Amino acid sequence: MDVSGHQGVVNWAGAYRSGARFTFIKATEGTTFRNPYFTQQYTGAANAGLLRSAYHFALPNRSGGAVQAGFFVANGGGGAADGATLPPVVDMEYNPYGAACYGLSKAAMVQWVKDFADTVHARTGRWPTIYTSTKWWSLCTGDRADFSGTDALWVARYAPAVGQLPYAWTRYTFWQYASTGPLTGAQNVFNGTYAALQAMAGSASAA
Repeated sequence: MDVSGHQGVVNWAGAYRSGARFTFIKATEGTTFRNPYFTQQYTGAANAGLLRSAYHFALPNRSGGAVQAGFFVANGGGGAADGATLPPVVDMEYNPYGAACYGLSKAAMVQWVKDFADTVHARTGRWPTIYTSTKWWSLCTGDRADFSGTDALWVARYAPAVGQLPYAWTRYTFWQYASTGPLTGAQNVFNGTYAALQAMAGSASAA
């Protein structure tokens, strides 16, 4: 499951009964927005038995990656590897408010992602998972940097098959395959066993 403030109060017990075992929950956007339902969603998911992760919707034209990472960690993104919390996530996708790549050059976008990831790692000990699509990543980074050694991939592709992955990643960790479905929010699958997913929630490493 992938939820945000748009979903409001989520019936987590019902989601668990329907087969959900993990969820991504939007915590922040830019440096001003905090999901008003975050606490209910984040705590409720764990109480119902789901593994959970917080994510940050990046707005690279508003401020630097390190600044936004600091805001994210301070507002829900600092979850520890406690057996219930998956590594934090940075959501890198098309700008909903303007130019697709936020007006940044490809080199500047790569640096923004690096600054965000490095800051999250320095503050939490965990490398963030990167959510993106193959097309956006190629368009906006120019396939100029390899994050596959540290950051797990959560790839977005609404299709029957996952298809080509973004540059340098040879496997995906999560796949968002539909915007709607039987579970609340967007639909996702983990590329592995449930035991492996549990290990990811108990490990400082995202990859």
